[in-house]
Amino acid sequence: MAATEPVDDAPQPPPLPASLLRQWPVIGTIAAGWLVAVVLAFAVPALHDWRPITVAGLGVGVLGTSIFLWQRAAVRRGSRGAQTGLT
Repeated sequence: MAATEPVDDAPQPPPLPASLLRQWPVIGTIAAGWLVAVVLAFAVPALHDWRPITVAGLGVGVLGTSIFLWQRAAVRRGSRGAQTGLT
């Protein structure tokens, strides 16, 4: 009885366009949105309830960007446990 190798006939998705692979426009847009929300929360008295949420959102964005930059630096120096696909 001979073993047969599975044939992968599943269609492959097309590669993403280069514009969707750039990270900095996304990071910048989201950071700018949170920054506007923070400014509005502190400038408009009616939005004082938003202050902790907007500051936390800005903080989480800074933390996420820091982790992204850390992982990208690990990829560039060739660290064995680094993620792949970050440029």
